[in-house]
Amino acid sequence: MNFDRPYRGGRRRYPRDDYDDRRREETPQDKVKNAIIKLGEVDPVQELPIVEAQVRSLVPPNVPSLAEAFHISVTEQPYKIPYYAALLRRLHDTPEDGNPEEPSLGGQILEEFWKGFQAYVDKLAWRETRFCIHFFSHLTSAKLVAPESLALLLQAFTTVLDEFGVSHGRAKRAALCAAEGLMIGGASLKAISPSSPSEIINALQTFIETTTNAKWVVQPTLKLHSSSVDVENADELLDNALAVLKALDSVDFDTPCPRPYSEYPELNSVFFTPFTLPLEEESDAQVRREEWPEYFLRLFPDDISPDPNTPAGYTVRADLLAMVDIFEVNRKECARLLLEYPKWTLPGTFKPKPGAPPSEVELVVAHDWQLESTILETVLGALLLLPESSQKQVYYISLITEVCKLSPQTVGPAVGKSIRKLYNGLSDGLDVDISRRLTEWFSIHMSNFNFAWVWKEWVPDLNLAVQHPKRNFMRRSLELEIRLSYYDRILKTLPEAMHPPDAYTIPEQAPGPNFEYDDPSRTISTTATTFTNIYVLLAKPHHDAAQNILNLFRGRSKAEDVVAHLDTLRNTLESEASETGQSLDNVPSLIRIIAIQSLLHIGSRSFSHLLNAIERYLPLLRVVASGSSSTPANGSPEAKADILSAVASFWKYNTQMIGIVFDKFMQYQIVDPTDVVSWTFDHIANVDESERDFRAPMSLNVVEWELLRGALNKAIGRVSMSRRKLTALRKEDDESRARAKASGGNMDVDGETKEEPPVAENPALTTAIKAFSSLTKEQKSVLSRTLEGFVACLAPSSTAMHANPKVREILSENAWHDRANWGKDEWNAWETWGWYRHFCTAYSPYLRSYETTLATISFTRFEGQADPASDLLKKIWNVSIGQE
Repeated sequence: MNFDRPYRGGRRRYPRDDYDDRRREETPQDKVKNAIIKLGEVDPVQELPIVEAQVRSLVPPNVPSLAEAFHISVTEQPYKIPYYAALLRRLHDTPEDGNPEEPSLGGQILEEFWKGFQAYVDKLAWRETRFCIHFFSHLTSAKLVAPESLALLLQAFTTVLDEFGVSHGRAKRAALCAAEGLMIGGASLKAISPSSPSEIINALQTFIETTTNAKWVVQPTLKLHSSSVDVENADELLDNALAVLKALDSVDFDTPCPRPYSEYPELNSVFFTPFTLPLEEESDAQVRREEWPEYFLRLFPDDISPDPNTPAGYTVRADLLAMVDIFEVNRKECARLLLEYPKWTLPGTFKPKPGAPPSEVELVVAHDWQLESTILETVLGALLLLPESSQKQVYYISLITEVCKLSPQTVGPAVGKSIRKLYNGLSDGLDVDISRRLTEWFSIHMSNFNFAWVWKEWVPDLNLAVQHPKRNFMRRSLELEIRLSYYDRILKTLPEAMHPPDAYTIPEQAPGPNFEYDDPSRTISTTATTFTNIYVLLAKPHHDAAQNILNLFRGRSKAEDVVAHLDTLRNTLESEASETGQSLDNVPSLIRIIAIQSLLHIGSRSFSHLLNAIERYLPLLRVVASGSSSTPANGSPEAKADILSAVASFWKYNTQMIGIVFDKFMQYQIVDPTDVVSWTFDHIANVDESERDFRAPMSLNVVEWELLRGALNKAIGRVSMSRRKLTALRKEDDESRARAKASGGNMDVDGETKEEPPVAENPALTTAIKAFSSLTKEQKSVLSRTLEGFVACLAPSSTAMHANPKVREILSENAWHDRANWGKDEWNAWETWGWYRHFCTAYSPYLRSYETTLATISFTRFEGQADPASDLLKKIWNVSIGQE
């Protein structure tokens, strides 16, 4: 293509030209809109009259455009809401050359703003709705909105709490709208009706009292002996809101927040009537995603970071959480705004930066909180919410990194204190998934800052039980750090006490493959698989057999040729086994393991090598998974278990690769998610002799949980994708039928009715329906098998061969208080209980779909038994699915 057009301008256009064109095309309306949105870039109080003048200079005013600017500003910059209320108050003033009897510009904007608010309510856009409530409450304090109408609006949200079968997520959001609106506008409401705030507070308290069981199952500590909510160093969101409202009610809602409009004179009551919010019925649509009470961990004392049970503390945390949530699309901008937050608060809220000149503004409050510690506590609190955070985990981690880069001297100490606080909480029952997320944040954060950590502080903890949560944290953190760097680099950061193998802190060798047939003189370990006898018998020939298969793979032989070679090898091994009197039953398993490990060995050089090997030999993998020697079938459970065992053995020194290969095998449907779940629970039942000193049988750790989570998410994701595809095809099919009916609707002259031609069935739709049904059954099977596995681990029968002997003993209060003397069996059992609780809460929306079937299959055998383990299993289950 010729970009040089000498007769049409003479030079090539660049993207910069288009940008300049857009700049030149910016209309006066756009300039005013941007001025409103950018209010307060330097000093919001001084900029208010300037922005007001810009708005009034637009003649005639474009009210919809101005209302849209207020919508964007209020919903995406909620920390500026008091100043936007002040701006709207100024726009209610009559200009010097104006007619006071005409509607004010501010009134027109407010009326248009209300229409947008109704759209948010109809769409159940709860975040935007809540910030609009903040705006209306400030406008009520500014006497632009009638207090009676605000009271009716807030009461409309409290009626949601009384809806039959209301979900916790819907009720929580409605409660926050009412509570936070009352915090801001409560003084105006109480002035006209002293009982109105009390009614809202009582409605909130009544609802909160019904959430005790839900709080118990998501509290950040796992105390198996107690069914009561007993949380230290953590605060629940609605509990904080209720405590703040009660405190404000006792002081007539003297809320400590900026109110720049309070100094403005009152509007002329002769010409101005406060705006009345025209209430409409709220949509009764239900939220789909299950939500739980939100516990935010406290990491610092009240003199360092604000107490969210106080009005000022609640406001600060709400503002910071809003920033973190809204600016998820731009972590760098979010970090900058977080560090600039003090300019939107009352003077004296935070300590000035070190070396900053004395403030010339008179201090309104004297909290002197540390901004960096407050930010870190808020972000980590959002990251460590149970059962899952609202944003992706990596966002919070990268946000903390950006904050540290902007102010390393002040944020660095806060990070260190936070890590130590959370690490010490591991001994007190900090939830297992919180520990997992904490470990991942710690390792990623260390990788961004040269892996600088004082590990010698934790050397005394090497005397704890090998499966103590602190030992698990150290071991898992180092494993993740090695993934992010390399083995020798991480080893140099550790003190000598952590180097020996019996310290169980860092692996003895760098992560890598474990090809069992690499060494011709190697005798196969008796703990590598259950097929021991034939392995020992044929140790030397296996090397030669594996090398032959490797040569086929290296030569890029066709899959059919490799299958034929495997058939020949099977016949040879069966003959040798017959001659020596060995059983022939183990030969097929041996062939499968040699083939899979040889293929993995070819793909072990890099991730791309692995993908290429899998994709090239998919036909071979399907034949191996079928259990047949020639043609692939639906699959054999034994063959698929052999495949997974071969993968786990090959990558036993690099557990990350086990999860990756399992995921790829599920993606290509070599194995099913149900196979992975079944293999995982079978695998933990047979603990290797080499691991006896390290872990107990029938116990889950974080590695096995990640395998389970991968299988669960794969099954659920397939159903979600199939549902979306089916919905689209049904819509397309309905449209096709409608078009066919419309095109065949010609009127007959004689008045005779012609039969409509039949519409052909859509084969794609039929296939999609069958696929959706099949995937739904698979999802149900995966959930059922996972639940059965947990029940077998935590409430084993008296005849169970591999039960953890401590799984019931740790459930008493005395046992919990004696946890300082626990060994590996007790801590393994406690961790498994933690993963069961997390499974029930994190996957409750899907478990609820099959609750009757799943409960019948897993819990029927406990009927009539007095067993504390089965009672706790059923209680966690019932609370999670909403039965209690």
